[in-house]
Amino acid sequence: MVSIVVLTAVLLGAVLVGIVALGGINRDEPDPQWRPAAGPAAAPSPSDSPSPQPQPISMSATGDIVLGNAPDRLPPDDGAGFFDSVTEALAADLVMGNLEEPLTVDTGTGKCAPGSTQCHQFRAPPEYAAHLRDGGFMLLNQANNHGYDYGEAGYRNTQQAIEEHGMRHTGALDQITVLDVAGVSVAVAGFSSYSPPNNSLIDIDAAADLVRRADEQADLVVVQVHMGAEGSEMTRVTEGTELFLGENRGDPMAFSRAMIDAGADLIVGHGPHVLRGMEFYQGRLIAYSLGNFAGGGGTLSNNGRLGWGGVLKVSLNPDGSWVDGEFVATYMNGNGLPTVDDDRRGLDLVRELSESDFPQTGAQFADDGTISPPLD
Repeated sequence: MVSIVVLTAVLLGAVLVGIVALGGINRDEPDPQWRPAAGPAAAPSPSDSPSPQPQPISMSATGDIVLGNAPDRLPPDDGAGFFDSVTEALAADLVMGNLEEPLTVDTGTGKCAPGSTQCHQFRAPPEYAAHLRDGGFMLLNQANNHGYDYGEAGYRNTQQAIEEHGMRHTGALDQITVLDVAGVSVAVAGFSSYSPPNNSLIDIDAAADLVRRADEQADLVVVQVHMGAEGSEMTRVTEGTELFLGENRGDPMAFSRAMIDAGADLIVGHGPHVLRGMEFYQGRLIAYSLGNFAGGGGTLSNNGRLGWGGVLKVSLNPDGSWVDGEFVATYMNGNGLPTVDDDRRGLDLVRELSESDFPQTGAQFADDGTISPPLD
């Protein structure tokens, strides 16, 4: 026992001598912290793994959709299978359409006087929203010249029918509809020349303010806009204001470019009832009109160019930059149902119009409908 005590004392003395030789203990230093030895980095735990970066998303859009006109101009089989021919073409992360009528019962507030032959009003039964859902639609634009055909009640009934079938809507005054699309936030706003109740395309400054607000709320901004004069000969886009029956239908080129300057990443146009050209501005695509897509029960003319439409498909990065695109040509069959056009007549027309109207900025179209920006 004595030898152990002596050995312990000797060792303790040696340690103290060593400390004194090193200059003693500095009480001002913080307590030493453990540091791993140098060597291969340890694999991060699942909680430390970086979050996956959002990938590009796909979006598809159409022009004017009229499902029928109740009570006596409705499609066969009450609209069963209405979009069967084009469901595959429409498929995307976000599918949008321009709903050119209310989905409502007769509210007693139709805009046309009884017996009028120069006024057009449409409505389809509220349950027809199921056909839109079954076709893959996720968002419907109501900003157009027929959204209020049956007044405020008809407009609200339409919104209710859309929501009850799991879809979203846009186009009301000051409405910005934000959706989560595969992890990317997308804001959609609708404009027309009828304001109120819609956001105005005539007041470009106010429209730009709305788009800037949308840009603050989402990664991507899509503008749905009902613009331009109507008619089978209204395929060309030129600078300046367009009139139809004395109405100001906006300046499509000035409006579209101003919205991109304000933060929009895609412009989806409709309204003339015919296809128009497409151009790239600041790297963003402007589709000036996607034509007539559906006119159930023969509600929209399918005579010549009036019967041609298409599905615009684009993929964008979360920062709005272009990935790829496609235009799938369609036509309205004898019952007004949208049908993929194997002859691609609409594609040929859009390609021709894009080249003639926008020689420097026009979108390029391959024979299979692939869309590319113009070559520098």
